[in-house]
Amino acid sequence: MNITLFIFSLAFSTILHFGVQRIFIYYKKFDAFNIRSSHNTLATLTGGIGVFSTLLLVSMFYYFKDLELFDYSLFIPLGIMFVIGVYDDFYNADFKLKFLLQIIVAKILIDQGYVISNYHGLFGLYEVSWLLAQFSTVFMFLIIVNSINFIDGIDGLAITDFIKTILLIEFFSSGYSNLTSLSFLIISSLIPLYYFNFKKRRKVFLGDAGSLFLGTIIALYTFHILGEGFVFREGLSINKTLFSIILLFYPLIDLLRVFIIRIRNRKSPFHPDQNHLHHILINRGYPSLGSVFIIQISFSLIFFILFWIAKLI
Repeated sequence: MNITLFIFSLAFSTILHFGVQRIFIYYKKFDAFNIRSSHNTLATLTGGIGVFSTLLLVSMFYYFKDLELFDYSLFIPLGIMFVIGVYDDFYNADFKLKFLLQIIVAKILIDQGYVISNYHGLFGLYEVSWLLAQFSTVFMFLIIVNSINFIDGIDGLAITDFIKTILLIEFFSSGYSNLTSLSFLIISSLIPLYYFNFKKRRKVFLGDAGSLFLGTIIALYTFHILGEGFVFREGLSINKTLFSIILLFYPLIDLLRVFIIRIRNRKSPFHPDQNHLHHILINRGYPSLGSVFIIQISFSLIFFILFWIAKLI
């Protein structure tokens, strides 16, 4: 992705984020306060709309110039996940309906070639049957997408985790993939959200439309890592399954921890509460920015420690 495209997308997304927010403010469509809220100011759930709209419009612009930036068929599963998130943001969709639609999206990705057909030694397995491969892909898709959705609880956290994860994958990869341009377009449209997230008044939140969309991109990259097309940079190769796990260590650990607490308290695993790691830091008096910094620095250190341990094994 060239610098001109990055800057163009960055500027265009800034305008879109501002414009979409103004429309929602005009119609008084604000994020309602609830048990999970870590804010006490008016905010709109328009971040995901701005990001997806930027990606769509920039892609259309280049498409009509006969330039395909990435595989545009991915707009089908990405668009479905985006619509699910928008609906959930404003109508609080039942989790069973969301799961059903997410399973359908996972099956679409499988048919597009994004499937976990090799466990790379996990449980002593390598190549697996097509039925098990499809089941594994659907299961991991649900886990990854919803884990990213779960950590989207304070200003800048999900955005930062997404950007960090993508940059790490691209750093460890020996070359660019067909997802590289897609992900860097998304990163350029996410950067303006730091300003809108950390404003004192009239904030813009990513919303489920954004977190489910970003979670889908992370899932795509995970399936890519576990496939034959991903090759590690020279000298940085470890087991692909282990690499995927430590890469997503923070959202997976937070998801597992919260599920255990909720089940122990005899509540639904999908019942909202304030038991996430970011809520603990906020409740102890750390500001949002400080909490994001602590979480990302801590788990980045854990990532590199686990990576070098895996290199030595």
